[in-house]
Amino acid sequence: MISKDRMLITGGNALEGSVQVSGGKNTAVAVIPATLLCDEPCTIENLPDIEDVHALVDILTELGAKVDYEPGRMTVDPRTVDSHEISYRNAQRLRASYYLLGALLGRCGNAKVPTPGGCEIGSRPVDQHLKGFQALGAEAGEIGGILTAKCDALTGGDVFFDMVTVGGTVNVILAAVKARGTTVIYNAAKEPHIVDVANFLNSMGARIKGAGTDTIRIRGVQNLHTTTYAVIPDQIETGTLMIAAAATGGDVTINGCIPTHMDALSAKLLEMGVKVMDYDDAIRVRSIEQRRAINIKTQVYPGFPTDLQQPMSALLTTVKGTSIVQETIFEQRLRHLDEIRRMGAHVRVMDRTAIIEGVPELYGAPVTATDLRAGAALIIAGLMARGVTEIYEPGYIDRGYEHIEDKLRSLGAVIHREPVE
Repeated sequence: MISKDRMLITGGNALEGSVQVSGGKNTAVAVIPATLLCDEPCTIENLPDIEDVHALVDILTELGAKVDYEPGRMTVDPRTVDSHEISYRNAQRLRASYYLLGALLGRCGNAKVPTPGGCEIGSRPVDQHLKGFQALGAEAGEIGGILTAKCDALTGGDVFFDMVTVGGTVNVILAAVKARGTTVIYNAAKEPHIVDVANFLNSMGARIKGAGTDTIRIRGVQNLHTTTYAVIPDQIETGTLMIAAAATGGDVTINGCIPTHMDALSAKLLEMGVKVMDYDDAIRVRSIEQRRAINIKTQVYPGFPTDLQQPMSALLTTVKGTSIVQETIFEQRLRHLDEIRRMGAHVRVMDRTAIIEGVPELYGAPVTATDLRAGAALIIAGLMARGVTEIYEPGYIDRGYEHIEDKLRSLGAVIHREPVE
């Protein structure tokens, strides 16, 4: 991903005020492919205006669907779909392009999707996805970098995942919604966006029970009808804004979020000495006392999310004492710390563990975003640092955060973009 601009942040300002969180990126990239299963036009609302959503608009159009898109809202008429193949160029634009595999298999019994792109944060195999399709009677595999799945008629069956997999859980749900009989997924992932995908499909007439638990049951139906559905707020954007408030010694209220989705992060911020107050659909974060070092270990939901490890570890670089961060999900998700070292952080990385010795302050430096959440971590570091931080490759950030500069500026941050000559 090559950007022709850079993000400039002048640090040192405490963030204050209130901000509205956008719709969920992880939900949107799963719900949009799910529209292909509908037998009528359907509408999705509260979509984030991000690059991953734009890529999926192009993919659905490529498949022949009629798509009416404006920021925040999309209507999809899948009745004109006349292809089951995704182009390599479009598949490479986002990781979630693999959801088209389950959606197309469920719709027409045939799918060809090049291995997806997205952020390089470590091994992200799709073997469990293919295993799930095979349990439903499909022939599924990978040939020459193309993921394929084909079946005359899908039949419900038992799917036993060897490991918890968010992508695999969603993909099997998509494939099973119209399969004959009942499908049971064991060792399913429990993330909020999996519940949201199931709720979206159920609003069209699907029969899915147990989403949010480790056992999901899907009774196949023949038809899905029109619906209008709003996706849930973005859990990771909410967390990033919470961390930004804590990092800058600020006082920020984040509106339109779901506080219970943030329990793992809230607990760690409270452990640090940050004040976190929950309301019905808002969270207030105040950081006025000296923060304490803590330890973090990423886990599947409802544990501490890997997507927030990078922003949180940036915050820990200026916390007095020694913090230990263990990344158990993706083996390359500590690379952002190499960039933050350029800003004066004291960090040692051993395998998947980072030992962070807090320093009194960071200082601005040129740094490069290597993936989406690494970009968010560099923003956190830049907001804390003395002087100006230049973040190159901010296009990664645009994949998952809607107008993040505007939101931070509304809270008092000094942040803007400019072209790179």
